[in-house]
Amino acid sequence: MAKLVVDEKLAGKRLDEALFSSGAAPSRSKVQALIKEGKVLVNDKAETSHYKVRLADIIIYQEYTNKPLEVEGQDIPLNIVYEDDDILVINKPAGLVVHPGNGHSDGTLVNALKFHEDSLANDDDPVRPGLVHRIDKDTSGLLVVAKNDAALEYLSSQLSDHTMHREYMALVMGLIDEEDGKIDAPIGRDPKSPTKFAVNTYNGREAITFFHVEKRYKENLTLISCRLLTGRTHQIRVHLDFIHHPLVGDPLYGAGNENVYKKGQLLHAYRLTFLHPRTHEEVSFEAPLPDYFSELLSTLHEKQGV
Repeated sequence: MAKLVVDEKLAGKRLDEALFSSGAAPSRSKVQALIKEGKVLVNDKAETSHYKVRLADIIIYQEYTNKPLEVEGQDIPLNIVYEDDDILVINKPAGLVVHPGNGHSDGTLVNALKFHEDSLANDDDPVRPGLVHRIDKDTSGLLVVAKNDAALEYLSSQLSDHTMHREYMALVMGLIDEEDGKIDAPIGRDPKSPTKFAVNTYNGREAITFFHVEKRYKENLTLISCRLLTGRTHQIRVHLDFIHHPLVGDPLYGAGNENVYKKGQLLHAYRLTFLHPRTHEEVSFEAPLPDYFSELLSTLHEKQGV
């Protein structure tokens, strides 16, 4: 345990700010984690991060140690579309986080993979073993996992040179006029929100999304298919919001879209095409829309789409 006596320089600061300023942990969020875990006492009493420290307060805290993350295998069901000695193709349900991080220490796809597989590519990475690419927690659909390093390298090269094709179905707000479109707008962190991304022409990275209109509905909704050329975080969601057709049910981007569908975002990675790492022949996999998505479309169809 370490001890900190509040001096005039620290007096009046929030508890988490005072500890961070004193070097108790490498980030304020990690200080806050120590406080939440009960590893910080002020005058022998637990306080919240918001507590304003006072002159001569005695703070006792457990010193932060950057322990390597150990991800344990967990018996979480996997919907395996295809499997051989080199790859796994998974149909991920909405709600399942791909790998630990950002408050999700377990219960992830990686935990399930560690339980299912004796070895995965890049196994010395405790957080992302075998992962070639990711999809958002609340997005359903296909992703490929590499079982060995040769497969990971071959698949990753296809991701880099855009020869791996990832296609999605999305229900969006509004009626899109054109039949086909290309959204070419760089994406970076949103300076106004730490949890969001945005089109950023100054500091963003190249991001390109192609889309095709599948059906328009009288309820002022459009079903589109999308193909990613690049793979930025939240890319489809950010791009659709940018063209004023946000994803239905998206809790982070767009305004009013959650009023149409309150159970989550309607985005599904339905097709994945790449060259197999061993045979070098093209393979393609498809996953049907999840029931909640297809049922909503059936309801819209019954109301006579246009």
